Amino acid sequence: MTIIPFHDRDGHIWFDGAIVPWREAQIHVLTHGLHYASCVFEGERIYNGVIFRSRDHALRLRRSAELLGFDIPYSVAQIEEAKREVCRVAGLTDGYLRPVAWRGSEMMGVAAQQNKIHLAIACWEWPSYFTPEARMQGISLEIARWRRPAPDTAPTEAKAAGLYMICTLSKHEAERNGRQDALMLDYRGYVAEATGANLFMVKDGVIHTPIPDCFLNGITRQTVIELARRRGYTVLERHFMLDELAAATEIFLTGSAAEVTPVSRIGDWTYRPGDICRTLMADYSDLVNGRLVLAAVA
Repeated sequence: MTIIPFHDRDGHIWFDGAIVPWREAQIHVLTHGLHYASCVFEGERIYNGVIFRSRDHALRLRRSAELLGFDIPYSVAQIEEAKREVCRVAGLTDGYLRPVAWRGSEMMGVAAQQNKIHLAIACWEWPSYFTPEARMQGISLEIARWRRPAPDTAPTEAKAAGLYMICTLSKHEAERNGRQDALMLDYRGYVAEATGANLFMVKDGVIHTPIPDCFLNGITRQTVIELARRRGYTVLERHFMLDELAAATEIFLTGSAAEVTPVSRIGDWTYRPGDICRTLMADYSDLVNGRLVLAAVA
């Protein structure tokens, strides 16, 4: 597979209020966000020219920054317009967006009260996070050895760059072992999420999903819960331990990148993509492509 590096591409990026050539959107090696993880970001998709739940993502971006102790110098409305602008310049109607905000390089050290806050937004073509073949067959998860931290040890409500270090470690280890992703437990031993997506399981026709009290309550997660309840499915948000997955009939993941992706294996347990997962995959596709409207996410 040919890899196109992200630093060397044609196109443009919105950077601190202006559209700049892609290769010129650069920062210094002594940027605080690189050394001390004072960086937040979003992952979003555009479908048929419409950024899905754009305002919710912009609100979360600003909230994440606040949790890390800095203010993004652009309003929600300005962030939304910047996202639309970069998509227009790119001529992109279907793809992925990455807004990212970080502390700059004025001060280098743990404290960086005077550092400028930067914001950049890039967009590019990006199909499903997993290949279509893997997605329909269901992906395989390894059980990660790293756990999601307690909310009194990290700003777990923020979509913050530093919180993804253990996700990268877990996913890399899973891939080395022939799996596509990893399932993470939380600090108490409860099932939490995959490395970049929320988890749902189906038992006896009821949908169960972990309470996001130490990891992100994903925007796609919230959307899929609404879609499931619209269909009349019972959705229980609760804590559960790993051994409950043994009795599940379906497992699936949700996220802006993953969308709705069935799981075929977790450790030694195997599953088949079932009717509930397939129904929600279809409903989600209809929703993001404008064929279905939910009042809660319109």
